[in-house]
Amino acid sequence: MAGERCVSGVGGWLRSGLLSMVLLLVVGMTQAASPVRVTVVASGLETPWSLTFLPDGRMLVTERPGRMRIVSPQGTVSAPIAGVPDVHSRGQGGLLDVVLSPAFATDRTIFFSFAQPTRDGARTAVARAVLDSDALKLSEVKIIFAQNESPSGGHHWGSRLVFGRDGNLFVTLGDRYSFRDRAQDLDSHMGKIVRIRPDGSVPPDNPFVGKAGALPEIWSYGHRNVQGAALHPLTGTLWAHEHGPQGGDEINEILPGRNYGWPVITYGREYVIGTRIGEGTERADVEPPRHQWTPSIAPSGMSFYTGNVYPGWQGSLFVGALKFRLLARLSEEGGKVREAERLLEDVGRRIRDVRQGPDGKLWLLEETEGSVLRLDPG
Repeated sequence: MAGERCVSGVGGWLRSGLLSMVLLLVVGMTQAASPVRVTVVASGLETPWSLTFLPDGRMLVTERPGRMRIVSPQGTVSAPIAGVPDVHSRGQGGLLDVVLSPAFATDRTIFFSFAQPTRDGARTAVARAVLDSDALKLSEVKIIFAQNESPSGGHHWGSRLVFGRDGNLFVTLGDRYSFRDRAQDLDSHMGKIVRIRPDGSVPPDNPFVGKAGALPEIWSYGHRNVQGAALHPLTGTLWAHEHGPQGGDEINEILPGRNYGWPVITYGREYVIGTRIGEGTERADVEPPRHQWTPSIAPSGMSFYTGNVYPGWQGSLFVGALKFRLLARLSEEGGKVREAERLLEDVGRRIRDVRQGPDGKLWLLEETEGSVLRLDPG
């Protein structure tokens, strides 16, 4: 059959382009061995970026060029949803994350982030809208947040959206690559994580409210490009990872008002010339990472696993990797985070998003062939 290739070490076959096919991939666990199968539920999407589950089990998926689609659990892909605003689909920019309102069952509201074109360039923005999943359209689209600068360039937009347990929305914002020094400036949204209410207003308990020269929506600063974020299932605190340059990809516990160092304190090195960036890897006023990767794996997507489908995985943190084309499983023991194992290396897909589904299984978006993947127990 055209397009098939062997998955090394297991004798299974990948037949690209077919829906609901199974990669017979045996993944060795660091504890007891537990095989998993990778099922390709849907394929043919164009640079899929984010995945969220609707109450009926269908998935709302964003494609970076500016489309949203609904994908059924059986792999049926809808036509594009109408009403998505224009996006700046250049470089790493475009239509990015999407999440449901905590009250979606009654308000049918979604929130999504995107690179918004402006007269000067583009900026990361967040909109809310009412979704009609049957008519495939958005209505009442409203921009509730936008970065206060909109430079040219196509890199480092962030942007993950996470609702806290209090109903406020965290938004991760990149440093836009050529403007990395602004990550340390509290009058700029570049290289920040902000916390807003669902209407875009500022919660009064944000750490910089009332501080002269600081934007009140800022929650934390000194970030480079956060493309994965999730709430810790026990503490409810926000965790996030971010890309480092040639080393220094980080996982951080995001605490209010803290400085996470970029570009002054980092494990990263300059591209091409390889010299160290900043002053070093530690400073008293900078929050150290809970884990860092050198060399960089190019992380994207992030989810804590709270189900019971896979033996030994409960409580693990899963992170997709674009550069190394794998799924990393991390564990927290004695207050320390370590990488427990690397999964799906034989599959060779750029993992963009990682989500736990209502079935208790892990679902992935991968960019290599534009697919929705599901991990099934073996």
